[in-house]
Amino acid sequence: MLNDPRSHGLWEMTAPPAPKTSTLSGTREADVVIVGGGFTGFSAALHLVERGAKVVVLEGKEIGFGGSGRNVGLVNAGMWVMPDDLPGVLGEVYGDRLLEALGNAPRVVFDLVEKHGMDCEAMPVGTLHCAVGRAGLEELGARAEQWARRGAPVTLLDAAETARKVGTNAYTGSLLDMRAGTIQPLGYVRGLATAAIAAGAEAYTSSPVIGAERAGSRWTVKTDRGAVTANWVIVATNAYTVSPWAEVRSEIVHLPYFNFATAPLSPELQAKILPGRQGAWDTEEVLSSYRFDKRGRLVFGSVGALRGTGISVHKAWARRALKRLFPEIGDVTFEAEWYGKIGMTADNLPRFHRLAPNVIGFSGYNGRGIAPGTVFGKTLARHICGEISEAELPLPVTDPVAQSFRPVREAYYELGAQIAHFARDRF
Repeated sequence: MLNDPRSHGLWEMTAPPAPKTSTLSGTREADVVIVGGGFTGFSAALHLVERGAKVVVLEGKEIGFGGSGRNVGLVNAGMWVMPDDLPGVLGEVYGDRLLEALGNAPRVVFDLVEKHGMDCEAMPVGTLHCAVGRAGLEELGARAEQWARRGAPVTLLDAAETARKVGTNAYTGSLLDMRAGTIQPLGYVRGLATAAIAAGAEAYTSSPVIGAERAGSRWTVKTDRGAVTANWVIVATNAYTVSPWAEVRSEIVHLPYFNFATAPLSPELQAKILPGRQGAWDTEEVLSSYRFDKRGRLVFGSVGALRGTGISVHKAWARRALKRLFPEIGDVTFEAEWYGKIGMTADNLPRFHRLAPNVIGFSGYNGRGIAPGTVFGKTLARHICGEISEAELPLPVTDPVAQSFRPVREAYYELGAQIAHFARDRF
């Protein structure tokens, strides 16, 4: 996007076109103005207009420009935090609500895809969280037990079954989660936008918000060339937040994440590697992830930014790592490369903020944006329409709290990923 092939890579090459939009010019009236054209923003828009609300979406650049259009495309259930730990962090009431909402979130995504006929390569066939070493297997064993106790369709696989499911002997086991799956993320967010616009929402791109003012019970949200006046404002910008709600960005540390897409693999390799087409990732601290697209390209990613020296370091590591995992793959050709920024909070949990009267939003998805963003967008719509009160939301109301030494930590993550990948898989 914006003439940058490393922003959205394969997803921009293969996604269906975005719905036609224009830059906001002049003034508009609405019930709700949504700032941010990603999973949360367009899910909220779709569910609001289905409930009869008049909605305007303002996107600063293009639909799916932020994390929504850049990620791996794993549609996961839950968060990184262990299920049993959530009540201790959020309290019993909110912990249980969040587990229920996010445990069922992938189903919401795949149901929306089917309902609206979205062209986004949806594969609801599960995911594989792969254990590295004994410690990784113990972690997955605990996670499996905690989810199974809650009735989730998860199975802890041994090393042999994992090797058959993944196509490598590199792992000591894996956790198969049949709630989850994969999707073409840019195709999905464009599908949400198309559905929302068809249902009656207005959407404007290249329309960055520069200010917001309140007069009585109404907000006027301003861009360079126009303004929208509405009763409610949803801030749905997450890791790519800029003014006027910069406090959302202040509580998020950017963790860069890149992906490479191979040329389509041979039918023989496709039959061996991830034959069930589950998406996979591992338990390493500097983790790796991989999945196929519909044409048989293997999308392989890890922590790091594809800029400066990171381009050559990460690309060389990706080739070495793929050959270690799948020796038969040989010297691969990459057709696309891209990276984005994951918004990490201090406790790896999302936030719900009331930034001002009738200015609300969820943020801090910690690399789990697809399913939570979709569900939280729907939740915001239900709340604004009076179906659920603030006290019934899956997260408590909190104020943004800036993380200390944020720029230093972000630089450390980017450099640390380069050091890790320069040293790994060389022998």
